[in-house]
Amino acid sequence: MRKGPSCITKSLGNYFGIDLPDENKWADCVHCGMCLESCPTYEITGQEQHSPRGRVHLIKSVAEGKLEVNENFMDPVFACLDCRACTTACPADVDVGGLIEEVRGQVRQVIPLKGWKKVIGNLFLHRLFPHPNRLYALGNVLKFYQKSGLQKLVQKTGLINILPDHLVEMEAIMPEVKKPVRQKYKHEKVIKAKGETKRKVAFLTGCVMDVMFSDINESTIHVLTRNGNDVIIPENQTCCGALHVHAGDRNMGRKLAKQNIEAFKDADKVIVNAAGCGCMLKEYPELFREDREWRKKAEAFSKKVEDISKFLHDTGYEKPKAEIKTRITYHDACHLAHGQGIRKEPRDLLLDIPGVEMVHMPNADRCCGSAGIYNITNPEMANEVLERKMENVPEEVEMISMGNPGCMLQMAIGVQKYGRNQKIVHTVQLLDWAYQKENQQRGEANGR
Repeated sequence: MRKGPSCITKSLGNYFGIDLPDENKWADCVHCGMCLESCPTYEITGQEQHSPRGRVHLIKSVAEGKLEVNENFMDPVFACLDCRACTTACPADVDVGGLIEEVRGQVRQVIPLKGWKKVIGNLFLHRLFPHPNRLYALGNVLKFYQKSGLQKLVQKTGLINILPDHLVEMEAIMPEVKKPVRQKYKHEKVIKAKGETKRKVAFLTGCVMDVMFSDINESTIHVLTRNGNDVIIPENQTCCGALHVHAGDRNMGRKLAKQNIEAFKDADKVIVNAAGCGCMLKEYPELFREDREWRKKAEAFSKKVEDISKFLHDTGYEKPKAEIKTRITYHDACHLAHGQGIRKEPRDLLLDIPGVEMVHMPNADRCCGSAGIYNITNPEMANEVLERKMENVPEEVEMISMGNPGCMLQMAIGVQKYGRNQKIVHTVQLLDWAYQKENQQRGEANGR
């Protein structure tokens, strides 16, 4: 039997050390099977160990001392997309996603990453994502790659094909890199509302979000200020820690959580435009179950967090008057629909734009296969999940809207891979475009 380090005083069956899995999370699971049809990995493999109830059974068996934390246990735990669809389907609300993340922390204590995986993980999760200036430097490199003609040369000569296929697909749909909003507004303590100030909000710009999708962050600021909100971008904010927690690095997740809690301590409301980030921020208390002081701080912080679509919906946003004539369908990002229970609000935002025709997507809340960096770590399974997702995208639509950057990249790959021509947009972008068109029309009318 495996033994824990001498300094460890806590254990639960064959789990040891910090972050022991919460027994309450599996206590209500009766293995009824209601979760099976909701699980993408079970749908593809048909294997019980890759189903939610199968994973819960394995997790519980380790807690009962019947199984060890080893490679065989690690495979189904890390093959999970953590999409949370099973919790939505579960009549007892069993938090499978929370269990999976806790157990991944246990696995990484016993089976740490080695070799190139350790090097890559350390580079991105420790040396890059938590450090904005390093990310911005990388963004400048990517911008040069795109603007200098080097990207076209690499693609034309076939040099890009030395990379694995899934990375080649990602490179082909990489969005245009623009100036991050944290750099653009670094000298402005407050970005003032247009017209009367009704509220003051803080904005989480994200790490990769502000480098790869700064245009969405810009749209978010435009929409917030248009609707009477002064916007503050706290200087000391950092990566939300979602990718770290998904990977089992809960210590780094706690470190980043503490930094964000302190950075936003004076904010009344924290606005987020990335579903995965918002879900992580709301779940910060789970990282501090054994730390009463920080759990209290995390609980107070999590109550401030609001997705941009829900915030606008609940505070009464101004409906645009300009028409954007398009047929659009909506994809429910897992950590928005299943993780935060937000489904109606973004659809209402889209339907309030004149000219928008909404086309229903069957199984709109099924995972697209992005799942953080799952499409990099588990490309074969991610591709199968994506293929099934694209089968549900109505062919007659011109746009696919969603509220998460990882989904946007994954769905863009799907559009390219399966010969579609839909434009991928963030919900708040379309609202911003309508406002911009309205301003333009008003300016033209005043100029006559």
